[in-house]
Amino acid sequence: MGGVRAKYEAKVASGALTADPVQAEAAALLDGLAARLANQPKPGFFSGKPVPVRGVYLWGGVGRGKSMLMDLFFAQAVTKPKRRVHFHEFMAQVHERLGVWRKMTDAERKRSPWRVKSAGDDPIPPVARQIAAEANLLCFDEFQVAQIADAMILGRLFDQLFQRGVTVVATSNRHPDDLYKDGINRQLFLPFIKELKDRCEVLELVSARDYRLDRLVEAPVWYAPLDATSAAALDKAWDRLTLGAEPQHCVLTVKGRKLEVSREAAGVARFTFEELCARPLGPIDYLAIAGTFHTVMLEGIPLLSPDKRNEAMRFTGLIDALYEAKVKLVASAEAEPGALYPTGDGSFEFERTASRLFEMRSKDYLAQAREDVDLGDLSEN
Repeated sequence: MGGVRAKYEAKVASGALTADPVQAEAAALLDGLAARLANQPKPGFFSGKPVPVRGVYLWGGVGRGKSMLMDLFFAQAVTKPKRRVHFHEFMAQVHERLGVWRKMTDAERKRSPWRVKSAGDDPIPPVARQIAAEANLLCFDEFQVAQIADAMILGRLFDQLFQRGVTVVATSNRHPDDLYKDGINRQLFLPFIKELKDRCEVLELVSARDYRLDRLVEAPVWYAPLDATSAAALDKAWDRLTLGAEPQHCVLTVKGRKLEVSREAAGVARFTFEELCARPLGPIDYLAIAGTFHTVMLEGIPLLSPDKRNEAMRFTGLIDALYEAKVKLVASAEAEPGALYPTGDGSFEFERTASRLFEMRSKDYLAQAREDVDLGDLSEN
């Protein structure tokens, strides 16, 4: 089966990756963690609470290979149960579970298998107990903290998870010391940062090269017309940008609604035009996508016309959200941007969208770092 380092070196040997000493160091670090997890003693009746194995926190700029390495580790880790999840999705689920517990009656809480004695009406211990039962190993992609609602519960939640023996692996664009930077009441968040650094070995993936950018600019990012050739090219672009990582399914929570993402890997989400523009989605949904993924693949953009006015308006809203956040777009379409909406009511207004689509194909745009998106209260129920 081989370890992370072996899988990484195989990708280098095949030409899928360029050898990078810091990535190799991170692979070896993750192999060490996998070995410690494999040899972790099971808690017995007299051994007290389980002791978590110290995890790993990989951080650095976009395109440094963090998600790819974590996915290699997750595939190799023998720990069960285990879970790999985007941090935004995880926190949305946490808030949902906290809300469910708060709404329960005292009688319902007493009957719950997740109740924790002496916790009273505090929802964090039972929710942490439930999460720990679902995963001894939690792998978080895109660990970031921007909302005060998240910041104020993370310390207590993760303290409970660590007490229950959960090991954490995370990727992030920020050093732990910069999480929730300049946030309201940040001093209350500092103990969590200290515990996170105590519980995880922190490694920066430093590189002068943005490998994601290399993979974006080595081939076109707009494929037209819609035919077997463009479909094959988009599949190849997916493999190139995700380095062959196993696609995951995730759910974004937007104002209590579920936004399904059927395929995502290594910070790249893949959608069809119908999924994003033929359904009743709006700007708030597109902001959630832009704030979660650094690259969006969109397949099957049709020719637009007044008959597809609603779809065209949603498509414009999507492109505006991606453009403002500097999210990268790889797409297949029936025509070039300037010919997508050639005539009819709405075609004049679409010219601005076409202009943005052309700019989003430029190397200057592709080289820009993704902007942080203020997700505000999108996860509120």
